[in-house]
Amino acid sequence: MTPRPDATAAAAPDPTPPLRGADWRAIVARYAEPDVLRSIRQVIVTLGLLAAALWLADYMLPRAWWVSVLLIAPISGLLVRTFIIMHDCAHGSFLPWAKANDAIGFITGVLTFTPFSQWRREHALHHASSGDLDRRGVGDITTLTVAEYQALSRFGKLKYWLYRHPVVLFGVGPLHLMVLQRFRLNGLATGPKQQWNIWFTNVALLGTAAIFVLAAGWQSVLLIYLPAYYVTAAGGIWLFYVQHQFEDAYWQRHQEWDYATAAVTGSSYLRMPAILNWFTGHIGLHHVHHLGPKIPNYRLQKAHEENPIFEAAPVLTLRTAWKSLRLTLWDEANRRMIGFREYREMMRRGMAQAR
Repeated sequence: MTPRPDATAAAAPDPTPPLRGADWRAIVARYAEPDVLRSIRQVIVTLGLLAAALWLADYMLPRAWWVSVLLIAPISGLLVRTFIIMHDCAHGSFLPWAKANDAIGFITGVLTFTPFSQWRREHALHHASSGDLDRRGVGDITTLTVAEYQALSRFGKLKYWLYRHPVVLFGVGPLHLMVLQRFRLNGLATGPKQQWNIWFTNVALLGTAAIFVLAAGWQSVLLIYLPAYYVTAAGGIWLFYVQHQFEDAYWQRHQEWDYATAAVTGSSYLRMPAILNWFTGHIGLHHVHHLGPKIPNYRLQKAHEENPIFEAAPVLTLRTAWKSLRLTLWDEANRRMIGFREYREMMRRGMAQAR
């Protein structure tokens, strides 16, 4: 598709028809029932393997440090899986009891440096507004339209360019999650309850860190757990990025925005090897999750396979997903994501035609 030279041209109509509410709600309802035994088994296996991997890494650190370094990868994967359990608890999809979801969500949140209550509220806002151009800014990767970027000052353009640079997103981003979530005391997703949860999480984190230091020593915390968390956070940011940032993504102004269409066509289906699907709790089936956030992670694959409605989702592979990192701006006129290089070419063509 050839972009128009005028970056501020009126947006083309969305060719994707909205999904009929009754159809998709009935589909989602068939899978939105947690299996208590399966959920409990998932917690025991995940946290058991995480504890075993951490113990082995600590044991091998003074004996064969390179084994501990190699174990950072599976520890990171298990932390991702731990985060997915917290994520399902936040949606109330992991267990049928709210208090049990809250308890497990808080514990897994501490293990993954995440204030559960605040994150749950922010993530709910993300689900309610994903793909809505008029409700951006909560729980998502900041995305500007071509016209918005064009209107920025030179310094504003530089700030956005830096923010969207992979080195900043995946290098500095984990530090942001690790440090700034400790003190996020304002914003749409942070009320009095969330503020208390943040401080309670901080106290629990300090207590957990103290136990780790007493049991394993500061070297293990500094050389094993923190690097593993850093890899986990970077991987999580990348997963979240490719789930909504791709060329044919869905963005609409609020009056045309449709929840179901945004869920299925604005969330990617990231195909990954079976082992990565296990570590990530099948979150690559993000289109299924966004349409039915009450579906437990272990039912997402079944829901996808049994319902043709999910065939409309954009498909990414590990190879093609990396290419989406260059996409940084939403071109409203042509309904597609473009990169900074394409934006500059668009501006040059526009200026040439104006002469």
